[in-house]
Amino acid sequence: MVVVAAVDRSGRSSHVVTEAASLAAAFDEQVHVVHALTRSEFVDLGLTSAQAEAPKDMEQIRSAAAEMAADSVSGLDVPYETVGLVGNPADEVIEHAEAQDASYIVVSPRRRSRTGKMLFGSVAQSILLNAPCPVVSTLADAE
Repeated sequence: MVVVAAVDRSGRSSHVVTEAASLAAAFDEQVHVVHALTRSEFVDLGLTSAQAEAPKDMEQIRSAAAEMAADSVSGLDVPYETVGLVGNPADEVIEHAEAQDASYIVVSPRRRSRTGKMLFGSVAQSILLNAPCPVVSTLADAE
């Protein structure tokens, strides 16, 4: 079993990884630090075939996402793996957790108003509502 640390490219990610490492150490498990690369990130990074000179294959895109996950890792003293996913972040994290029989998923939601959450949705909220295992939510001041 693993503890899944769902990270993005914000300052909150280091808090997610730290909390996941604490859980992993307590239960003698491995951490999977996962980042799901979204369509907008494809465009921002020039990873779409329309913007790149040569289209990137899915393995290259997953590798780029795994590198983004690795940016959140610093000095972990538990076994870990960085995992790059492609697609809707909530769906991909949940699918990965199911496939790995995860014991926990750790997330850090953005602080938003109720209206903001209604209008724009929330990856963390979707994970909380649909996860196949317990979800630990950690709050961080950094955005």
